Amino acid sequence: MDENRARRVVDALRERGVDAHVAKVSVYQFGVRVMLPDGRQAEWDTDNTAGLEAQVMRNGILVGFVPTIEGSEDFDEQQTIDAILLTDYDKPIATRRAAPPPSQPPLPREGGVFRRFLGGFRER
Repeated sequence: MDENRARRVVDALRERGVDAHVAKVSVYQFGVRVMLPDGRQAEWDTDNTAGLEAQVMRNGILVGFVPTIEGSEDFDEQQTIDAILLTDYDKPIATRRAAPPPSQPPLPREGGVFRRFLGGFRER
């Protein structure tokens, strides 16, 4: 996932109250990290493959995953956001919900006032 796209997806998720962060996995390798309420975290699209999938981790150990979503290689940003919102992480192999969970109060954008400075002015 492109860094700017990951940042836009994270911003949209945080506006809906999802505790999401940009995951910088390696040099020029980015994804979306969603913090789950029970201490787990879902790391979306951090492996530079075309399809959208996630690993669910707890303390650095794989405890579940989201299989590649069929057709996700052609998703736009809104479809990616919806796919992340509709995922139910309660089972080791995550499933999709019929409806998104209720919206929570929005969270502030990552980086705050210094966002462009800390990102090296690369944000578009």
